[in-house]
Amino acid sequence: MTLIYSHWDDDLPPDPQEVYQDLLCSLERKTGFGLYFVQCNPVDSDRFINQIPHDLPHKNIKILRLVEPIDKLYQQVNSFIQGKKIDILLIKGLEYSLYKYEKRNFGEITEGQFINLTKVPPILNHLNQQRERFRDDFPFCFVFLLRSFSLNYLIHRAPDFFDWRSGVYELPTTPELVEEESRRLVLEGDYEKYLQLTPEEKIEKVLEIQELLTDKHQTDSNKANLIFELGNLLYSAEEYETAITFYEQELKIKPDDNYAWYNRGNSLLILGRNEEAILSYDQALKIRPNDNYAWHNRGNALQNLGRNEEAISCYDKSLEIQPNYSYCWYYRGNALRNLGRNEEAILSYNQSIKFNPQDSYAWNNLGIALRNLGRYEEAVMSYDQALKINHHDHYSWYNRGIALRKLKRNEEAVISYNQALKIQPHDHYAWNNRGNALDDLGRTEEAIFSYDQALKIKPDDYYAWYNKACCYAAQSNVEQALENLEQAINLKPMEFAKMAAADLDFLHIRGDIRFQELIRKGMN
Repeated sequence: MTLIYSHWDDDLPPDPQEVYQDLLCSLERKTGFGLYFVQCNPVDSDRFINQIPHDLPHKNIKILRLVEPIDKLYQQVNSFIQGKKIDILLIKGLEYSLYKYEKRNFGEITEGQFINLTKVPPILNHLNQQRERFRDDFPFCFVFLLRSFSLNYLIHRAPDFFDWRSGVYELPTTPELVEEESRRLVLEGDYEKYLQLTPEEKIEKVLEIQELLTDKHQTDSNKANLIFELGNLLYSAEEYETAITFYEQELKIKPDDNYAWYNRGNSLLILGRNEEAILSYDQALKIRPNDNYAWHNRGNALQNLGRNEEAISCYDKSLEIQPNYSYCWYYRGNALRNLGRNEEAILSYNQSIKFNPQDSYAWNNLGIALRNLGRYEEAVMSYDQALKINHHDHYSWYNRGIALRKLKRNEEAVISYNQALKIQPHDHYAWNNRGNALDDLGRTEEAIFSYDQALKIKPDDYYAWYNKACCYAAQSNVEQALENLEQAINLKPMEFAKMAAADLDFLHIRGDIRFQELIRKGMN
């Protein structure tokens, strides 16, 4: 007889011990092949594994623990049982093979949806195809210990194998166990640890939390905490849209949770929804006005919107609370530089570097502010510091090249651009500026090659078209000069027509009627 315990009377929940005794009786009577599925959480499954040998002492019981994904269970079982006398084989860990298969969006997991209904995970396809071999070759009872997610998978994706079931049992949880497991998951909750989890481990954690959330014994307080952890897990998986929905669910239960408002703001910030992020940070700051991180990230959202003065006010608030917050000094420097207040930006970057000397970004941006003030030697030294910290910083190599060219140190500038292009070969700006440095050195053919590389990457790079025209004009190659100048003027008519009319590089072709026509065309 098949016993299915799945829909309990809310008023009269089954006694876990009664369910367990029913299973024991069934296993006691059963001889030969049988398939039993026990739905339970990980804690109950471990208790079950420890208890059942004591309650069925005359049965030879073995446990096969699957600790990594597999595609073929038959071979695993066949290898495991060699030399063993077995009446009952307990199998735990089948879910790992299902988590590995799950490549879907976390949002679909959290909504309990199945995808790829026409496809079957390899492990379940294997079970469907090999069920007769299991029956014929293994004359003992299989007891699969599964979570509800895994059991649903078997029902939907391995119906041929599942239909041979001898029994399906759900071991109901107790309020004490739900409380214990909820507290454990909340205490284990750590964003940095979540980042280290594999995608399969994150899916497992999500499903573990979901099962606890749906338990009838769950309390509102623990529910809110678990929903918050779901949001953090999804955030760590870069599923920001879905993370927001969970933070919002938690806030319906605990509207005064500043951490949920803050994390919701961070998700919105990453998605570029800066106005909404600001409102979320405002809510967090109403609850906890001295949260320097909320002030800082509110400033970042404002800076993204071009509201740099307001951003600086937020950074100042953050720094009042935590004066040694290096990243805040760095972003404050960026906002000041955006406003053209480079001297103040330099002071801010210096503070950032004081508290975090190994921040290559701060050294790089300090160099930009120095360069904006014409302090090119100091800028080069700043870029050098950035590159000591991170030799593969493409931006520092690129910016160093710009400063060196300003100092007329074009050979060194070319070397800097070469380094930048080793790291980021598709940077058309670096190719273009490399061409400028080579042109300054009189290495015209190499300069043209560099401009051509820029145009391969960005065919509408008007500066590259114009610079090529200048090179060809310097070579007295009138046809090529006019052809490239026409491309630049077509892209930016007024700008390049005015520039070419005054540019000494075109001195020798100004009398050409075609040149004059291009200038008139651009000016009109």
